Amino acid sequence: MTEHYLDNSATTPLCAAAYEKMESVMRHVYGNPSSLHTLGLEAEKIVTEARSKILTALCPTKSGLRTKPENLLFTASGTEANNLALIGAATAKSRNRGKKIIIGETEHPSVVETAHHLEALGFQIVKIPSPQGVWDMDAYRKALSPDTILVSAMLVNNETGAVNDIAAVAAAARAANPNVLVHCGAVQGFLKTELCPAVAADMVTLSAHKIGGPKGVGALYINDKIIKTRALSPVIFGGGQERGFRSGTENVAGIAGFGAAAADGAKTLPSFLDEIARLRERLENEIAAFAGYGIRINRPQTAVIAKHIISLTVPGIRSETLLHSLSADGVYVSSGSACSSNTGHASYVLRSFGLSAADADSTIRISLGTQNTEEDIAAFCVSLDRGLQKLAKTK
Repeated sequence: MTEHYLDNSATTPLCAAAYEKMESVMRHVYGNPSSLHTLGLEAEKIVTEARSKILTALCPTKSGLRTKPENLLFTASGTEANNLALIGAATAKSRNRGKKIIIGETEHPSVVETAHHLEALGFQIVKIPSPQGVWDMDAYRKALSPDTILVSAMLVNNETGAVNDIAAVAAAARAANPNVLVHCGAVQGFLKTELCPAVAADMVTLSAHKIGGPKGVGALYINDKIIKTRALSPVIFGGGQERGFRSGTENVAGIAGFGAAAADGAKTLPSFLDEIARLRERLENEIAAFAGYGIRINRPQTAVIAKHIISLTVPGIRSETLLHSLSADGVYVSSGSACSSNTGHASYVLRSFGLSAADADSTIRISLGTQNTEEDIAAFCVSLDRGLQKLAKTK
């Protein structure tokens, strides 16, 4: 059975460039990058080269932002990078103290749950209403005050594709407190849009397996201000790797794969964006044929959307049931975010989009990747039609 993978916001297939690089490193580069002998230095060189490739992909020449390898910290995941950004910034002793931390109500669980942890430690957490996954900027400006020490905003919402204006978020924060730190979760936007959040944000979270790299590797961009003032405390302690910000022996092969995937993604980004726009248009046109089932696309009413994410509500049919039907035909999509879809709760992101609990539970997410073609769209539509006819008879 031919597989049609349309769940690229959950994870992506390992790209050829990453596979080849990782295989070579795993075979030949086995030194510890902290070791001072030749094998260690060789491993360190691989890690440094990967940092540069990822930073170049994040901050291309046209962004005007000049970076150096020290601006990127490697972690074991995007979740860990978010934890480091929030906990590290909130607890850093080098900063003027305040207690207010602002996040959006539809942020990724690794931001929301970390904020809850900080709230238990005595910090004040303010959640900004985010209808359709987009921050209410009026409510945000009212919430800002001189004691705001940290703001965390997602670039691209992982369930709706809504894009937040990180530059506007950062500017408003610094108008309230020049010493505030701004964090951006760019896991769903990195190499899926041409936006460069590092121009405005002090910290940016990335993840390898969302761009064709391996699982088990994430990264946190930090700007020069954080490096100079040590405005970030570590949350993992030990040997002092990553310049003391994140201890633990680096995953050299995984990092090499991350770098290779980033370089490959940056090279093909313009053509990828054109192809994704074309495939999305084809899908939206095909969905119109299912109007009799009441199917609707949850398209964020924003100036910019990430076109690789399509949120689709099929009223009256639970998403889990529809997923099993599609999966039987080798078509793979997701119900909301794979990071939290196994909780059994209606998505708070979709509820904030204005959907009822029943409709949120009847919503699937299609997310496109570099490997997708028109054949995948056609296969999805054929399987959806077959599934809807079958499921309609059982209702």
